Amino acid sequence: MKAAHAVIVGLVFLIVAVPAPSFGSRVAVEVVPDLGNTLILIPFRESASGGTLTVKKYLEARKGENYSILIRNHLPERIGVVIAVDGRNIITGRKSFLAGSEMMYIIGPYEQTRLEGWRTSNDTVNRFYFTSSADSYSVRTFSDSSAMGVIAVAVFREKNRYTALSPERRAAGRAAVPSAPRSESKQEEKDEAGTGFGNEQYSPVVPVEFEPERYAVEKVLVKYAWREELCRKGILHCRPEEKNRMWDKEDYAPYPPGY
Repeated sequence: MKAAHAVIVGLVFLIVAVPAPSFGSRVAVEVVPDLGNTLILIPFRESASGGTLTVKKYLEARKGENYSILIRNHLPERIGVVIAVDGRNIITGRKSFLAGSEMMYIIGPYEQTRLEGWRTSNDTVNRFYFTSSADSYSVRTFSDSSAMGVIAVAVFREKNRYTALSPERRAAGRAAVPSAPRSESKQEEKDEAGTGFGNEQYSPVVPVEFEPERYAVEKVLVKYAWREELCRKGILHCRPEEKNRMWDKEDYAPYPPGY
C-alpha cells in the first residue's frame, strides 16, 4: 500500500462531507467563489482513450476573487483525486502530470469535499484566487506557464476496493449526520488568467493508505479565462451593447456640405 501517496481531508472533510447524489458520471467538479454562487461551467469537449474519459470545460474567471474546488464522488467506493491548478499539484506544488504516483486527496463513497487552496502543511492552505498570470503562484514561484489557466482533476479508483451502501440504503439504517454551515495585482493587456497564492487558512488533513489503480478513470479539465478572452474565442456569445442615439452622441455639430 502506498501511504505516502494519499492525503485525506481530516477534520474539515468530516465536517463538510455530505452524501452526494448518484448520477452517471463518476465525479462532479464545481468551482465555487467565496460569495457562494457556483461559477458556470461551459461544456467544450469529451473524449475517451485507454479507459479514461476526459471532459473539458470553460469557465469565466473573476479577477481578485477567492475560489474553491468542490468535488462530489458519485461512486459507492472511495476515490483518489490528483488536482492540479496552472499545472502544479495543489498539495506539493510540484509540476503535475495527473499521475497516480502523485500526492492526492481521498473522497469517501457518495461524499464530497471542498478544496480551498495550496497546501502548505498538515494544518494550513493558502487560498486560491483569480489573478493575472504574472501574479500566479505557478509563475511567481516556478516560472512555469506551461499549463496556465487550467484546473485539472484526475480520478483514480482503488485497488482491492470495497463497495459501500447507497445513500438511500445507509439512511434507512441510521440517521444522517448533519453537516455544518459552512490581493489583486495589475493585469497587463491580453494577460492570461492565473491562480494566486492567497491568505493562509486553517485546513487540517491526515495521511491514509490508498493504493490507486495505474490509470485514471476520468479527467476533468476546466480552462478558466477572463470574460474578454472567452468572448473573443466565441465560447461566450457576447454582443456589444447597443448605443443610444440620444445619449452616446458626443460629436460637435458638422459643417454643411461645401462649407
